[in-house]
Amino acid sequence: MPTQARERLVRAAQQLFHAEGVRAVGVERLLAESGVGRASFYRHFASKDDLIVTVLRGYDESFRGWLGRWVDEHGGGPLAVFDALAERFTSDNFRGCTSINAMVEIADTQAVAHQVAAAHKLAVIDYFDQLLVADGREDHAELAEQLMLLMDGALVTALRERTAAPALRARAMAEKLLA
Repeated sequence: MPTQARERLVRAAQQLFHAEGVRAVGVERLLAESGVGRASFYRHFASKDDLIVTVLRGYDESFRGWLGRWVDEHGGGPLAVFDALAERFTSDNFRGCTSINAMVEIADTQAVAHQVAAAHKLAVIDYFDQLLVADGREDHAELAEQLMLLMDGALVTALRERTAAPALRARAMAEKLLA
């Protein structure tokens, strides 16, 4: 059962890691922002890395839940993913993909946090695959990988451009792949 202290730590970590990165934010800052004491921190998390893993798992669940709902509400299909991204890219607090950002910062592929972030990407590929299977695509597995590459490229490019345009360009390329 989560405690208020744990919830405050996770909430503070989500906000700070999203805005500044997982390595830029130290335990002292997390304690100050959350109002949680050091002993309480270590009662809930063995280390900052454990907190990072918790945040990444929460991001995975939150992002995929949001994406699934958005796609369902807007007609379904793999192209709707890019429309969802276009909307997300115009948000004032858009800072890219938390999983991509974490994998860049935690380059050790054996690190649990890196593996959790990579698993998020595999889960999104699986989501694309499910959408493509539902559309009757025999080449669903290969297309799911290609659409994920377009999605990740759009996510990173949107950090540079700060517009919805990368998602729209990725959607146009996805339309050609699906034609």
